[in-house]
Amino acid sequence: MTATEPKVDKDGRYSTKETAKMLGISRRTLDDHARIGKIKYGRRRSNGRRFYTGMEIVRYWRAEA
Repeated sequence: MTATEPKVDKDGRYSTKETAKMLGISRRTLDDHARIGKIKYGRRRSNGRRFYTGMEIVRYWRAEA
C-alpha cells in the first residue's frame, strides 16, 4: 500500500490495473478485496469490465492505511 493518499478525480472511473497501481497493491489483492467487500466496484455496461470510482479508491486507502 502506498504511504501517500492517491491523487484521483473523486468522480472519475478507474480500471482494475489503474486502481491497483495507484494503491501500490497487486491486481490479485485488489480482486480479493473486492470479492470480500473491502472495496466496491461497478461494471461498465459496454464491456462488463470492473471500474472503481475515485471516491471509493480514497475511502479504501484511508480504511487500510
